[in-house]
Amino acid sequence: MAELKAQGIFNNVVLMTESDFGRTLTSNGGGSDHGWAGNHLILGGSIRGGNIFNEYPESLVEGNAQDAGRGRLIPKYPWESIMAPIAEWMGLERSRKAAVFPNIGNFNVSHIVSLDSLFVA
Repeated sequence: MAELKAQGIFNNVVLMTESDFGRTLTSNGGGSDHGWAGNHLILGGSIRGGNIFNEYPESLVEGNAQDAGRGRLIPKYPWESIMAPIAEWMGLERSRKAAVFPNIGNFNVSHIVSLDSLFVA
């Protein structure tokens, strides 16, 4: 962060964690297995920091409404919920969003984080 600020580009950079899998909430006897849902971090000079976008599961108890079995949580929000506003911030035209994110039309628009919610003006 110090280097990005020293170069005067901190407000033009977004860093985000990404993974194609989460972790199970229960043990397989030697640790946790691959799961489905997960939490990720986003940071950058233009990010509205200190916010939680979307929401944490209501329960982490095995057998809860989002549990697909063995503590594998079914994601409540699509990956597009955070990728779409980042792509828009990077210059993606809204009219092209469906071409870049072909699944986005399968989700309730309220599950997609808005550009203005994620980034400061």
